[in-house]
Amino acid sequence: MTDHEQQQPAPTRGKILDALTQAERATFTRPAPKSATAQVKYLLTRMKDSTKDLAERLGVSRRTVERYRAGQIKTPQKKLQAALVEETESEWQPQVRAQARERAATSGGMHVECTAYFGFTANGSSDDGRERFISTPISPTYAAQILQLQEQGATDEDLHAIVAEAITESYFTEWGTRAAGLRADFTHVSSLDIQF
Repeated sequence: MTDHEQQQPAPTRGKILDALTQAERATFTRPAPKSATAQVKYLLTRMKDSTKDLAERLGVSRRTVERYRAGQIKTPQKKLQAALVEETESEWQPQVRAQARERAATSGGMHVECTAYFGFTANGSSDDGRERFISTPISPTYAAQILQLQEQGATDEDLHAIVAEAITESYFTEWGTRAAGLRADFTHVSSLDIQF
């Protein structure tokens, strides 16, 4: 069995976690390394030059990592290429990402655009769900809660309720100025984009 066949598939994340990851990556001030050799070299600097740790993280042999670092192999197969891109971008510009997250949690908030089914329950009545496209700001208070849960390892299911509550407050109740007690059901999310 070759190194490429032994690779583990990339873990799947939900739409909310993917949107948060993309929002962070949109704050990069410089592009991440693109070639496999540059990506391996960068990741090795982040991992204190441990080829063993990087090999485990990528799901390949230590020798494969050494060959990419030396430039003996230049074109990875799709799974390894995806893992290199994911790992490089997850480590790229940590201070820039931290500053963007801090701004979102303290002053700037987030902006959410989504297409999902929304239904409502308020004062004993309900409105069946229908698909809506919504574009709305999220307050720094909710942004801080969402980012804190993400840092604590929350799943998409864990984040779903707080994102639904944030959208309800900003879009449907306009920060508590109308429709008191409204609760929006937020289901069947077909697209979600978050910006810091």
